[in-house]
Amino acid sequence: MSLDKATVARIATLARIKVADADLDRMAGELQNIMSWIEQLNELDTSGIEPMTSAVETLLPQREDQVTDGGYAEKIVANAAEPVRGVDGGFFTVPKVVE
Repeated sequence: MSLDKATVARIATLARIKVADADLDRMAGELQNIMSWIEQLNELDTSGIEPMTSAVETLLPQREDQVTDGGYAEKIVANAAEPVRGVDGGFFTVPKVVE
């Protein structure tokens, strides 16, 4: 796969990275080297290798899934400026933050 200046500019735009026009040729070369290295990795036979998340076998700490706090929604909603009472308990409205 050959990378030209237009492709590198498009990749930079998608990644939201500002790359000067003078640097596009250099970046194309660097990205081409990275793509060549990835192609070398794809040539490896990994059919007998189990996927792993770590080089060391570890288990994450586990705990019982129990409610340890809560059950007092009325106290929380009591401080709301505009409380809305619903079937499932009390809720309150908040200012819109996403347009």
